[in-house]
Amino acid sequence: MDMKQILFLADQWDADQYALLDSGDGYKWEQFGSQRVIRPDPQAFWPAAAPIETWTADARFDARSGEDDRGNWDLINRQAPEAWPMTWRGLEFRARRTPFRHLGVFQEHSVHWAFAQDQIRAAGRKIRLLNLFGYTGMMSLAAAQAGGEVTHLDASPKSNGYGKEYAELSGLADAPIRWIADDAMKFTARELRRGNTYDAIVLDPPKFGRGTKNETWRFEEDLPGLLENVRGLLSDQPLFVILTAYAVRLSHIALAQALGGYLEDLGGTIEMGEMALPHAEGERLLPTSICARWIAP
Repeated sequence: MDMKQILFLADQWDADQYALLDSGDGYKWEQFGSQRVIRPDPQAFWPAAAPIETWTADARFDARSGEDDRGNWDLINRQAPEAWPMTWRGLEFRARRTPFRHLGVFQEHSVHWAFAQDQIRAAGRKIRLLNLFGYTGMMSLAAAQAGGEVTHLDASPKSNGYGKEYAELSGLADAPIRWIADDAMKFTARELRRGNTYDAIVLDPPKFGRGTKNETWRFEEDLPGLLENVRGLLSDQPLFVILTAYAVRLSHIALAQALGGYLEDLGGTIEMGEMALPHAEGERLLPTSICARWIAP
């Protein structure tokens, strides 16, 4: 199995839909559609290009001390909407401020949405894709838009509800997408027993999480078992597997070798590296996470 190190650069956005305007001094300044926000980011420990006090925004996130990703939004623009429309390659969705500093979409994942679409369209056959930890469904919608048949799984019914809403907004209400609220380990184990298989699998597991019945997920402890299930669920003509990781004490090499250890018999190539956002101006990049993806020979 070949391994290649690459940079997964999320440069697939129209400038009026998403832009990283500046970053530095522990913060990032971003444009999400009609709204500008300022959020903490520990990776951005270089000097900002422009003084932070000159950044204009509709809202700023203040993190709570001692709590992972939780905090409060300070509305600088009191007329700022709770949710507002955005688009990506014809897919329509809504950004919204959450208590976990996110805005309902992980914009850096657009590099994988585009890759999945290209792979599905080039396959020349119906591709069945399993999207685990699918959040609000942008990967699921991107795959369905390209002609894929999708099983979307997330432990949060609320996130799945947003995904269904975005499918309707995007003209994909009748697309072959199954929206399932379940625990990833339990669901994949049941799929193995049922004999179901998939041509492509996407995993975006958190560092820590809980399933629908309060099952616990711990990345370092539970990922090997899930990857074993993933291998068993791949069809006789697998196309790709994408694995991303946030806030874990692993390198992309470790992640790639973990993935490769379960897929070694398939041959092919594993691409590994950091995911990053380009700045709207200049050559700076803001790293966001690590990932590895397997591509069939």
